[in-house]
Amino acid sequence: MAISRNQLVKELEPGLNALFGLEYKQYENQSADIYTTESSDRAFEEEVMLSGFAQAQVKPEGSGVVYDNAQETFTARYTNETIALAFAITEEAIEDNLYDRLASRYTKALARSMAQTKQVKAVNPLNNGFGTFTSGDGSALFATDHSTIAGTVANTLATAADLNETSLEQSLIDIAAMTDERGLKIAAKGMKMIIPSALQFTAERLMSSAGRVGTADNDINAIKSMGMIPQGYSVNNYLTDTDAFFIITDVPNGMKHFERTPMTTKMEGDFDTGNVRYKARERYVFGVSDYRGIFASPGA
Repeated sequence: MAISRNQLVKELEPGLNALFGLEYKQYENQSADIYTTESSDRAFEEEVMLSGFAQAQVKPEGSGVVYDNAQETFTARYTNETIALAFAITEEAIEDNLYDRLASRYTKALARSMAQTKQVKAVNPLNNGFGTFTSGDGSALFATDHSTIAGTVANTLATAADLNETSLEQSLIDIAAMTDERGLKIAAKGMKMIIPSALQFTAERLMSSAGRVGTADNDINAIKSMGMIPQGYSVNNYLTDTDAFFIITDVPNGMKHFERTPMTTKMEGDFDTGNVRYKARERYVFGVSDYRGIFASPGA
């Protein structure tokens, strides 16, 4: 249905002084702090986890060497989605407008809607990572028991906890203890913390205070003095759980964003009605290849 003069009555009145409601600021591309972006040229992308070899074994004198097998373990699939939105304005509404170009205003509103949709979709793996959003191995993205050939790997705390000194330190300890598919240590480190706005003051105290937070002890803030989480923290305003926190690690091929088609806009007139139609469209997908690329706690 096209936007008509019935929906724009006030804009046609000679006493109109100002129009408002479409000029709000917006949060800019917060997903960039979570994902590595790659281009895509197909309907879906697949990334396969490979296992290396187990620890080498002692070879007794005169005995044959032990052979090991490498194999594929799981596949992460990214299926690109098409995101689009459009609007139309009647010919009469455009002709009778006295004060501003309707198309310009509503085109900006269209861009804002597309941008916010992208940010909501980007944070979906985090918002649903303790339940419905799964990684390539079939487990919830955040789990204590991701299955490997050698056992299990955890990318969440054994006991869920709110963000504090103890839980943050334990998260970094658990990240450093991560292993690969054959049980070998991988020397992972936490690089950046992603938090909801409700935790920004807690995060600032934990990561910027010279001394320990909330104690009378004259101890240093070990997280700060050791340079842990070197990229600091970033607030994501689209996180829905106010006490969950997430740590992006330096494990490669973790959280990924594939861009199939950048956003494009089109405008065309309809011959029969004279309506002018505007459309925005893009294709992309957000997901995860290696769950070791992110660690999280849902809060207590």
